[in-house]
Amino acid sequence: MRVLLVEDEERLAAAVAKGLRAEGFDVDVCHDGDDGLWRAQEGTFAAIVLDVLLPGRNGYSICRELRAGGDRTPILMLTAKGGEYDEVEAFELGADDFLRKPFSFPVLAARVRSLARRGPGRHPDGLVAGSLVLDPATRVCTRGGDRIDLTAREFGLLEALMRRDGAVATKAELLDEVWGIDFVGDPNVVEVYVGYLRRKLDRPFGLASLETVRGVGYRVVAVDG
Repeated sequence: MRVLLVEDEERLAAAVAKGLRAEGFDVDVCHDGDDGLWRAQEGTFAAIVLDVLLPGRNGYSICRELRAGGDRTPILMLTAKGGEYDEVEAFELGADDFLRKPFSFPVLAARVRSLARRGPGRHPDGLVAGSLVLDPATRVCTRGGDRIDLTAREFGLLEALMRRDGAVATKAELLDEVWGIDFVGDPNVVEVYVGYLRRKLDRPFGLASLETVRGVGYRVVAVDG
């Protein structure tokens, strides 16, 4: 599968491209927004990894123009900027996923694989697992239409799990993705927050959608209710 990587930090781009090639992807790399847009429009890719802050045209502009032209290639946006409003803007423009720098390469690779498997299609309004719906753009979580209030960390953990489409996430992956690769606290914080999610998502509805895979990690499975 062919991936386009648009990233102006050349050392980072080289490292990511090398890692993705080791994962079996063909990777095209460019370092500025104008070239990135041209390559995206002229080539056929399973996924696009797109930095937000680029020389020339920025990542938001590229994403907007691709979607306006009917291009539905899955897009993973990267940014060093913080704040949930950057993430909301990315999703509102039509991006499929969002990852903040610094990131763990295994997390990025897993997300690229997921997007590449999904293929082009309509950008979903939310992540769905049975009756559980999570909308990253509006930061709303519902179960069977009932709204569930989550803290920012709970939302981040649930989003990381639901983006895996039922695949298992290890504790280390979740720590890197939700708490950051520089986190130095107790790794059991993942178990604590999984417990918080179960009390909000499952127990009030008599369901068990958040599973522990012993010795491996956690996953969200689709259950109705």
